[in-house]
Amino acid sequence: MAFTPPKKLYQNEIVPKLMDEFAYKSVMQVPRVTKVVVNVGLGEALDNAKAVEFAVRDITQITGQKPVVTKAKKSIAGFKLREGRSIGVKVTMRGDRMWSFLTRLIHVALPRTRDFQGISPDAFDGRGNYTLGLREQLIFPEINYDQIDKIRGMEISIVTTAQTDEEGRRLLSLLGMPFRQADGN
Repeated sequence: MAFTPPKKLYQNEIVPKLMDEFAYKSVMQVPRVTKVVVNVGLGEALDNAKAVEFAVRDITQITGQKPVVTKAKKSIAGFKLREGRSIGVKVTMRGDRMWSFLTRLIHVALPRTRDFQGISPDAFDGRGNYTLGLREQLIFPEINYDQIDKIRGMEISIVTTAQTDEEGRRLLSLLGMPFRQADGN
């Protein structure tokens, strides 16, 4: 079977299926993926100034886009955090870069996860958006194990126009997202 890029797959196969399943009257009602946000929190950046540089390099390699460094909005003494300190990096992808990233995430990175059983089908926010937490950046083939300073997790949020979790779940599963089966095994 030939590989179909997700954008073409969405336009040619997923839109008609969703229109039938949910009885939409217009193509514009069909849920679509609007953006993908990759976020890395860097608590260790308070002690290690180089952590931000390494995280920026890793996320740039993974997404193909330079991330924005996020800063603390207010000081929290319990966390030894001062307002304005760098505490993370994030990237927002749209368009072709987003579709390319989703392809790599679904077909390459997730299957490389150790003991992979599928991802949780319950991590939706109530409005059809999905957030996935990854424990390490090494599952992406762009990352060379010898060049990382530390294993870092990341959060990937897939923002859709779906009105309900059911619509969002169906959209992502048709795109090939490997959801874990809820059969109790």
